[in-house]
Amino acid sequence: MSTRALRTAASGMYAQQINIEVISNNIANMNTTGFKRNKAEFQDLMYQEVSVNPLATSSSGMKDSGTNLIQVGNGVQPGSTQKIFKQGDITATNNQFDIAIQGEGFFQVKKTDGTFAYTRDGSFKVNSEGKLITSGGYLLDPDLSLTENTLGIAISRDGSVVALEVGGGSAAIGDIQLARFLNPGGLVALGDNLYAESEGSGQAFIGTPGSEGFGEVHQGFLESSNVDVVEEMIAMISAQRAYEINSKTVKTVEEMMTMANNLKRG
Repeated sequence: MSTRALRTAASGMYAQQINIEVISNNIANMNTTGFKRNKAEFQDLMYQEVSVNPLATSSSGMKDSGTNLIQVGNGVQPGSTQKIFKQGDITATNNQFDIAIQGEGFFQVKKTDGTFAYTRDGSFKVNSEGKLITSGGYLLDPDLSLTENTLGIAISRDGSVVALEVGGGSAAIGDIQLARFLNPGGLVALGDNLYAESEGSGQAFIGTPGSEGFGEVHQGFLESSNVDVVEEMIAMISAQRAYEINSKTVKTVEEMMTMANNLKRG
């Protein structure tokens, strides 16, 4: 019994260690553009049936047949981490290549291996070929190309992009489209503010910003992280207390084992 209690307490300490790691990652990314906070989720482990009093016997002299069994758990294990895709604050930057999404959706970018990834980070740049890229160098898809005559761009909330040219002219150069998922919480975080689709998220649905199910895009703005520092601090204190209580359980079991050993010596 004491061994099971030690394993159970140890599983609780490990679970809270994972919890603290998730919380610390949230706090570390509180200033990361488009970052979505993680939440650790846990599951209880399998249960065993234990006799209420294993030394008790029935009137026939036989041990308890199982009518007085109770279920005792074996602790906890980390189940998964869940991305919370709550809208972050929209902050003005006055940079014409910064784009924020107000509502549902992700920008689709093409990686160097030809696969697609998705991001809420709209801090785009222009590469040497005049194409819009992410801070990590990935091309926005569908791609937008600027020429040497382009002085700037104007992006409407439905994603249509117009290039302002030398001499006062203008020309439409394309449209920004958004991707959304049935279950965005199932996306796999890749780092670099990128996500990849998975079986859990389902396939991407591509659509026009502002249409049904898709958010609008805002030029000259960026979406801040949705991390609430106060909420994370409360979660950290709660995890610390849970870790402390589990460690106290280990100490209590050790004291009980010592007492039992002393009884045997007596």
